[in-house]
Amino acid sequence: MTANLLDYDLDGLAQFCERLGEKRFRAVQLFRWIHQKGASRFDDMSDLAKSLREKLKGVAQVQALPVISQHISSDGTIKWLFDVGGGDAVETVFIPEDDRGTLCISSQAGCAMGCRFCSTGHQGFSRNLKTGEMIAQLWFAEHFLREHLQRDERVISNVVMMGMGEPLQNYAEVIPALRVMLDDHAYGLSRRRVTVSTSGIVPKIDLLAEQCPVALAVSLHAPTDALRDDLVPLNKKYPIDMLMDACNRYLAHAPRDFITFEYCMLDGVNDQIEHAQQLVALVRRHASGGVWCKFNLIPFNPFPESGLHCSPPQQVQAFAKVLMDAGIVTTIRKTRGEDIDAACGQLAGEVKDRTRVGERIARQRTWTIKPVSMDKET
Repeated sequence: MTANLLDYDLDGLAQFCERLGEKRFRAVQLFRWIHQKGASRFDDMSDLAKSLREKLKGVAQVQALPVISQHISSDGTIKWLFDVGGGDAVETVFIPEDDRGTLCISSQAGCAMGCRFCSTGHQGFSRNLKTGEMIAQLWFAEHFLREHLQRDERVISNVVMMGMGEPLQNYAEVIPALRVMLDDHAYGLSRRRVTVSTSGIVPKIDLLAEQCPVALAVSLHAPTDALRDDLVPLNKKYPIDMLMDACNRYLAHAPRDFITFEYCMLDGVNDQIEHAQQLVALVRRHASGGVWCKFNLIPFNPFPESGLHCSPPQQVQAFAKVLMDAGIVTTIRKTRGEDIDAACGQLAGEVKDRTRVGERIARQRTWTIKPVSMDKET
């Protein structure tokens, strides 16, 4: 069976090369060609021995994901829909800022968490992505953007695992993917600039702290167990106090000195001043000294199946003020890519009705993907 080299971190690639009778430095060369230069053809890897190139052709490949569609928002956000086979597709979003370029990647096809406010969760769960399928999103986006923007240097400075799926439910495949992102021979991203977002799988948070600590974001969305049980069903297994204790333990290993709590603002559900006061009490109860967390308030992107509505801007501001007056660092997320359904919670996009995925993919494969323009949708 032909190996996809995107599935390997550097240690895994070194072991693969050793099985071919090659030394580790060949794996480093190969790793750089694939990730730093975006090469997918072995013949292009000019400093590899010809004998090794011929050997690789018979046993390996750099297998990218087919692009089904590509959309560009009026704000420059780009969303790609990738075919991962078996009638499944996943979405990846690039968000440009003045001082950084952030890529939001998916870790699963669908999601099993069932959070009420997330349209991705309403499509159901299909399967975990392999390491190579996660890295393929970064590999494609980075080298597409370099060519499109005519830049030699790295375009993507931040990666957030906040796309489709719960990363820590796919832990065994996520860890090698994180190691590729961090490796100086590949993308060389700082641990502070790689973020794993989780709905709160406590044992895996502890394991991540030991094995590959990166920035951590936790989908909190409620100050009490009664409310969070309804919004984030996983809370019934790992209630808030247990989750907060795990977050405090993670701080000892984290590259940042705080944990980010994501909080989706839902009109009349979790956005009242009383809820903000309860959050302040919760943070103080679990404080281990100083400022240990920040809140990112997220405007809800409504979809019909949820039965939920976005909090009015003035309510979001009043909520934030309660937190900030208590000394808690609080930001309000700027909505990006809303016109192409790429905003937070919208990453079901064109695959949210899984009963029609195959039909939709077949239809979209007949499209002609034209050269991209940054100021219009393709």
